[in-house]
Amino acid sequence: MLTVKLLGGARKSFSSDKLEIESDLMTISDLLDHLEKSTPSNLPHLDPNNILVAVNGIDSSALQGKETLLKGGDVISIIPLVHGGRSKRIQFGLMKNIIELVRLKKTAEDPITFIESLRERYPNLVIQGIGASYVLNVEHVQKTVAISLSAQKAGTLLSNKIETDILMRFACTRQISDAISKVGVKKNTDSILIIIGKKSLIEKLYNHIKDLLQDNVFSKDNSKLIKKEFRITKKQLDCVFSKTPLEDLLAEKSATLFH
Repeated sequence: MLTVKLLGGARKSFSSDKLEIESDLMTISDLLDHLEKSTPSNLPHLDPNNILVAVNGIDSSALQGKETLLKGGDVISIIPLVHGGRSKRIQFGLMKNIIELVRLKKTAEDPITFIESLRERYPNLVIQGIGASYVLNVEHVQKTVAISLSAQKAGTLLSNKIETDILMRFACTRQISDAISKVGVKKNTDSILIIIGKKSLIEKLYNHIKDLLQDNVFSKDNSKLIKKEFRITKKQLDCVFSKTPLEDLLAEKSATLFH
């Protein structure tokens, strides 16, 4: 038997926060098909392209994605991704966390020192900066941060700090120095700040730095540069049966880094 936990808005699809599935062998894809067919017609259906699925607390992106094989006794959590925010910000829910994305303007000042000052001022927030050219879109962030949050929960972070783990996942490397060199924040270059924590604290931080932010978090298509930097070929992308093959390949590279 499989236990399916429905978190957040997913509860609305079944008017319940937990389901028991009488099956000992199916994939996540099979499970989602089953849930789609089982949803009462008068209730909202789950959007399979706008959810995260965790198996025993591990995000499925760190396993085999939708082809992950489920077995009796597994606990599967369905987590809707909730988007929102204004033009200068993107905010969404992920694994009981609020994540805010903002784009920091180019500056001649040292952005590393600036981020460190924010961490000192807001110690209960997770704050990490990634060079804007190495962030594809919000789905890329969601999948990568979900892997770091799952690793934190499982006690398998690549470093003793989740901020560093996030940086290494975006760089697809276990070497901190390489991660900083490749995707870290730099002078005279836009950065995407990833902020994780309570909504009230995020709001305080946003109001503190809003004059330093660009109007659009994602202002250009970085896919060409990212494919080149991470040596992702058209043949590889064609082998991924997904609406977001590049994001899924990047997530796979991030998930297969081991301590």
